[in-house]
Amino acid sequence: MILASMADNLGTFVDRRRLLSIAERLIAAPSPTGRAGDAANVLAAILADEGFSVDRPEAGHPKAPAVVARLSAASPGRTLQFEGHLDTVHLPFVPPRVDGDHLTGSGASDMKGGLAAAVEAMLAVRDSGALAAGTILLTAHDLHESPWGHGQQLDHMIDEGIVGEAVLIPEPLGDRLPIAGRGLACWEAVIRRPGLPIHEVLRPTNEPSVIEAGAELVARLARLDGRLAAEVHPIAGRASTFVGQIHAGDIYNGFPQICRLEGTRRWIPGTDAATVESEFRALANELARDSGAEVDLTYRFVRDAFTLDPAHPFVGIFQEAHQVISGRTLPTGPKPIADDGNTFFARARIPAITHGPRAGGQHTVEEWASIDDLVRLARLYALVAVLYGPSDPGAAS
Repeated sequence: MILASMADNLGTFVDRRRLLSIAERLIAAPSPTGRAGDAANVLAAILADEGFSVDRPEAGHPKAPAVVARLSAASPGRTLQFEGHLDTVHLPFVPPRVDGDHLTGSGASDMKGGLAAAVEAMLAVRDSGALAAGTILLTAHDLHESPWGHGQQLDHMIDEGIVGEAVLIPEPLGDRLPIAGRGLACWEAVIRRPGLPIHEVLRPTNEPSVIEAGAELVARLARLDGRLAAEVHPIAGRASTFVGQIHAGDIYNGFPQICRLEGTRRWIPGTDAATVESEFRALANELARDSGAEVDLTYRFVRDAFTLDPAHPFVGIFQEAHQVISGRTLPTGPKPIADDGNTFFARARIPAITHGPRAGGQHTVEEWASIDDLVRLARLYALVAVLYGPSDPGAAS
């Protein structure tokens, strides 16, 4: 009854119109990965207008400094971090629009809607005066979406000590409590032959076919993927390699100079990421030796694998709050995406829960988020913060 009363009180301070306004302003600022500075400036202005002191650490990316704000109680306690990225994938910009319960536009789902809910949660906690102890740390950054970024701005922030003791990340995943996820690398292989483009009937007999070499790479990666099927984590699933793109040639009867392939490599918790990369590079080198073609491999480590102990006290607080807000706890399960929670675990061993709104269309031009669920998310984040802040869990009530 005490928690339900606390949640009801906090809920009266969650302002749906304010939340929606924040989300629309963030979405209205185009922010493709690497160029999220305008959206970061908008968020900083929103927080400054609300009376917060806002820090703008460059964190290795001066084109779009990160955004950092804090809400602290009078009494010391634990720091809960609300963390999100402001950048979007490189697709045509879609402005914000409200259609019934749906908020649409670039980043509505991934993840400006969720970030707006986190901001609203911090504002609601401030307005309610319910934070008995501790701090809410709000952070937002660029360089999240691969292959244009690989989390390096967040890496800098963690290394600079801009971290909480636990983290909530409002990515659009809300049907489970993710406790394990795979690591991710993106790769690009450019296969070349030395000669100029030429008609196929005039092609030199002493030069390799880049298309044949590309096909052989696909075949070798398929065999690798077959072997990786034996590497299975009970929650995260299986290790894998994947080819998503292959391009060669300009015309049907031309002998191409270049073949490009792109894809991913994913590994399970407990796997050494450096070994994964070394083995992948060895495969590319062997292809170059056997085919006679030049194989230029770009291998981009994105994020390491992730686990979260379901018995961690932070998980208990989150589930308790979720029970109060939604009437049930969440089942545990895998995290299919490789998000910033992976980084907090791998780089700092900080427990991170990914939980966001009901939403869809990520990485498309048809993103949407449920406004009703953004309000629910703000209420949930606010309650978790109030419960987590005091070092003595009983102090919140």
